[in-house]
Amino acid sequence: MQVYKYKKALLIDDNFIDNMINEKILNASDFAESIIIKQSCESAINYLQDLEKENQELPEIIFLDIRMPVKTGFDFLVEFQEIQSINKEDVKIVMLSSSLDPSDHKKVIEFKNVTDFLGKPLTTELLKNI
Repeated sequence: MQVYKYKKALLIDDNFIDNMINEKILNASDFAESIIIKQSCESAINYLQDLEKENQELPEIIFLDIRMPVKTGFDFLVEFQEIQSINKEDVKIVMLSSSLDPSDHKKVIEFKNVTDFLGKPLTTELLKNI
């Protein structure tokens, strides 16, 4: 029987290739039993709101790209704060970025669910510390 670090993980990134690579790395690392992928902040927020309405727990960990069209990862973080879920306080959010802009680091400090800020792509080594 496989032992996973997390029950459910959510990947939010507008880049299909990044999602594919990150999903493969998560699977190869037995990181999460279930991996949900959303290609926009809007679809991710809708997904989380649907879970909330159905009284289902949110994913334990969210990997969130910062730079996306229409709504950025920071827009997602603001909207995430509005979600009223039983396990929201326990959700870890890991920010992913291909540019390690220092101003992004400063912005994420405002959001207590953000636990890490990592460069893309994920690696099995990076996952060991999450």
